[in-house]
Amino acid sequence: MKILGVELSKPTFNQVTASAVMAAGLWMAIVAILRTSGQPLDRVDAGAALLVIFWGCVCVRLGIRVDRGPRHLAVNLLCAGVLLAIYQFVVMLFSAAPVV
Repeated sequence: MKILGVELSKPTFNQVTASAVMAAGLWMAIVAILRTSGQPLDRVDAGAALLVIFWGCVCVRLGIRVDRGPRHLAVNLLCAGVLLAIYQFVVMLFSAAPVV
């Protein structure tokens, strides 16, 4: 499968699992640094950070590497943007005041 001329590969279950573990570790480190430095971080921002970090770890396993040129960078940013847009829509949908 190709997206914008970038050939995608199919990662194995172990590769995706390793990427998820690495993303969780990076996310915990970033949250710890932000909390230690006194920067505000609410649940929505922390969730968005986890989503983007997870995508950054998994996209390499899919064959999207930003060091391979502008097409790879464009695909990476496009997919991350779509994921964030979906995440923000879901957050907006479930944080709205309930209709009585």
